[in-house]
Amino acid sequence: MSSGEILSRRGFLLGAGAVSLAGCSQTLEMPTLDLAPTGSIRPKISVDKAITDPEIMYAGLTEGPYVLPAVPYDKVPRQFQRQIVQDPTGEAPGTIVVSLKDHWLYLVQPGGEALRYGVGIGKAGFEWSGRANIQYKREWPVWTPPPEMIARKPEVAKWAGGQPGGPENPLGARALYIFKDGADTGYRIHGSPEWWSIGKSMSSGCVRLINQDVIDLYNRVSGRPTVVVG
Repeated sequence: MSSGEILSRRGFLLGAGAVSLAGCSQTLEMPTLDLAPTGSIRPKISVDKAITDPEIMYAGLTEGPYVLPAVPYDKVPRQFQRQIVQDPTGEAPGTIVVSLKDHWLYLVQPGGEALRYGVGIGKAGFEWSGRANIQYKREWPVWTPPPEMIARKPEVAKWAGGQPGGPENPLGARALYIFKDGADTGYRIHGSPEWWSIGKSMSSGCVRLINQDVIDLYNRVSGRPTVVVG
């Protein structure tokens, strides 16, 4: 394959369509994941050739009444920008794997590859781990702070009835809802307008991505895939 083919700048297509949320205090036990960094992109990219160009990946976009500004990707460390890597997880294609220690989310692909996104995770005392499923997903979701969060942060009480979706909503442009054995865990994988928080541990337990990345992830996830966090 020529270098021109590998670095093709075709734009990603936006298809149709969770600060932090929910009672992020429950912990589901599971073995610690040992995911070594791959450190490189595979020579042959088989998923999306646009994932070599941050100007395309992190460009501004408009969806109906909502406008997302471009992300200043030069301020986002390269290891936390979306890229295709060799799959280090050993999980089945379609599985979502979050490595807490590395602040990475993998979407496992066929053929030994994975899409890797940088994420922000729960701060000390709010970490969550487990094996569960995505029950459903939403575009521009409404955010409703749980009573526990309102008790910690009285300023969010104004949204007890739900904050409408939009670019300033803490859940960002998309949310994927994590359920365990049919019950809502209260945790989400979601977008965030706070792109600078990616790679840090500062949420109330949910997994946050850059809005452009969560849109890309959302468009690739179907059904009720397994989610592994550890």
